[in-house]
Amino acid sequence: MKRLLLLFVLLFLWPAGQLLAAPDVEQIVEQANRAAYYAGRDGRADVHMVIYDAHGGTRERRFTILRLNVAGDDQKFYVYFKAPADVRKMAYLVWKHVGGDDDRWLWLPALNLKKRIAPGDKRTSFVGSDFFYEDVSGRGLEEDVHELVGETETAWLVKNTPKDPGSVEFAWYQVWIDKATSLPVKAEYHDREGKLYRRVSAARIETIQGYPTVVEAVAEDLRAGTRTVNTFSNVKYDIGLKERIFTERFLRRPPREVTR
Repeated sequence: MKRLLLLFVLLFLWPAGQLLAAPDVEQIVEQANRAAYYAGRDGRADVHMVIYDAHGGTRERRFTILRLNVAGDDQKFYVYFKAPADVRKMAYLVWKHVGGDDDRWLWLPALNLKKRIAPGDKRTSFVGSDFFYEDVSGRGLEEDVHELVGETETAWLVKNTPKDPGSVEFAWYQVWIDKATSLPVKAEYHDREGKLYRRVSAARIETIQGYPTVVEAVAEDLRAGTRTVNTFSNVKYDIGLKERIFTERFLRRPPREVTR
């Protein structure tokens, strides 16, 4: 009886969190990926992009982005630029393939040119901003080794190391994932010398149609001293987008879903 009483006292005094099994990091990153990129069956948003240079100057972009979930967790994205004049009518199409290389096309109306973006270029600047092409559709979970390295009361801290270091410019990056929403709220990228050189963060989150949604995102190039702010408006989910929109045909002739 004394042993049982002692065991009960120890269990009562021991921190509850230490009695539970450590969370599975793969489950954490999977939930974060779904929260960030898979809300609803489809979605759309208008985006106001402001690019700040190191001297305080600014450039702006306005575009609409459409997203459709298809079979096997693959996705399709369509981005149509509306302003300013130098990028107006430019279009960007992504066919995201889980476990394989994505297909990406860029339509440049000023040059009457349809450009295929090579897989090796996915981590280059998206229309002159501090965001990358890869940021639009997300990085494949299978491309990195994930390690849970810390936590706070509100967030998990996950370190991600690329399986193919030669294919990317970073040595590793860490992501803070909000426990309440599963959304990634900050990512910091480190170079091969261990120096922090890039940061992407969620500056503002709102719940839209029941889905926690990033409505303001910031990307910073800490070496160059530049940053880009994306503000999302008119966000809608489950609007019944058709897969035919997400084809090369509509690069030249944008669908009404982005022009109206």
